[in-house]
Amino acid sequence: MTTAYDVPASNIITMVADNLKENENIQPPEWAGYVKTGVHKELPPIESDWWYTRCAAVLRKIYMGGPIGVERLCSVYGGKKNRGSAPSKKAKGSGAVAREVSKQLEAAGLVRKMNDGRVISPAGRKLMDNTAHAVKGELISTIPERAKY
Repeated sequence: MTTAYDVPASNIITMVADNLKENENIQPPEWAGYVKTGVHKELPPIESDWWYTRCAAVLRKIYMGGPIGVERLCSVYGGKKNRGSAPSKKAKGSGAVAREVSKQLEAAGLVRKMNDGRVISPAGRKLMDNTAHAVKGELISTIPERAKY
């Protein structure tokens, strides 16, 4: 059985994001076009569908390391804050984005809340595993015939 551990993160996140666009519970809020994703960023995201990519990345993060809470998600999606001539420091990502993404994934039935944070639900595990299987099949089909052993 192919799992999300067996395929590259970028490939599975892209495919899961495409699947999440079809889910009516996963919708970017009205403020998503204007918000920065953390204090370490200067501008909002450029891509128009960045919300679905973030939801897919959070779903994968919960799949790999759950239970995980909003505070740790903020830390994961943080970065280095440019403080001018002073040395850069680690800054957390947006808590509002992490919280809203977690709520939407929970409303879609892909994650569920536990005492220590959120964990993947059986429906979320099924989505991730089926997508990983599709990604692995796609990756194998791109290998040249001579390289297959």
